Amino acid sequence: MTLCIAGVQKSTHPSAGATKVTKRITDLAARRHGVVTTADLVAAGVGRGAIARRVGDGRLRPLHRGVFLVGPLKDVWTDAMAAVLACGPGAAVSHHDAAAIWGVRPAWHGPIDVTTTRQLRPRNGIRLHRTRRLEFTRRHGVPVTTPGRTLLDLAAELDERTLARAIEEAQLLRLTTAAELASLNARSSGRHGTRALAATIAAAHEPRMTRSEAERRFLDLIRAARLPAPETNVRVAGYEVDFLWRAQRLVVEVDGFAYHSSRAAFERDRRKDADLQAAGLRVNRVTYRQIERECEAVIASIARQLYSDLVI
Repeated sequence: MTLCIAGVQKSTHPSAGATKVTKRITDLAARRHGVVTTADLVAAGVGRGAIARRVGDGRLRPLHRGVFLVGPLKDVWTDAMAAVLACGPGAAVSHHDAAAIWGVRPAWHGPIDVTTTRQLRPRNGIRLHRTRRLEFTRRHGVPVTTPGRTLLDLAAELDERTLARAIEEAQLLRLTTAAELASLNARSSGRHGTRALAATIAAAHEPRMTRSEAERRFLDLIRAARLPAPETNVRVAGYEVDFLWRAQRLVVEVDGFAYHSSRAAFERDRRKDADLQAAGLRVNRVTYRQIERECEAVIASIARQLYSDLVI
């Protein structure tokens, strides 16, 4: 299409050069969760005036100073990427937002946590943390603190139970191990969170007890509490179970680790529990650590379930 102005034909279609610039911008934005910076735009051939025009017509949406969303390209990690880019080199998403990116904690709805090696002025919508050494990598293309560093950062902010759940999820996802966390903690002596992380790792450590020893110890607890004796290592509903109170339709399984060693093991046990429950059985899982260190709570829980149907 062309327009005739004072006898001169002027095309309303974008030039080939403008089309190439637009493609460079959208291609970069697609790799960055829809986000580009002023420096990116200038490098692509978009001058300051052209940037202002694109902002004016909605093709660019300012997210932070010098950081823009290209059109409708926003996705779940856009805000995190924008926050990192706003903080420049040597920055990474950290703390609660890093935990959400790694999948070990739910989505965080506060300001975006960013840790940087530089001194920066406060930025709206960003909670800044400064460090001398930053362990980070990329996840979904976003610069983010490593799983271990993320858990260490969270250790200074979460209660023990919530931190233990985050560590458990990280191990289920095979992002880190207790040994790796302990090594990182040792290298980070003096940082906030090291004591809390060390205590949580220690609490999660299983006593060195074989399965047969754990089962014998569990039976000793049952006898000492004068509870009805269960059947042991019997098949029910197609599965072999550790302990069964048939009349009460109660199953107790002894888990060898506080945290399952693999996602496959975790999912296998969940399927087993679901099948047993579908057969009308109640399933209670206890760990070696609980048998050794929380025996009163274990017995109290079993007793409640055994006698829950009695009418007094």
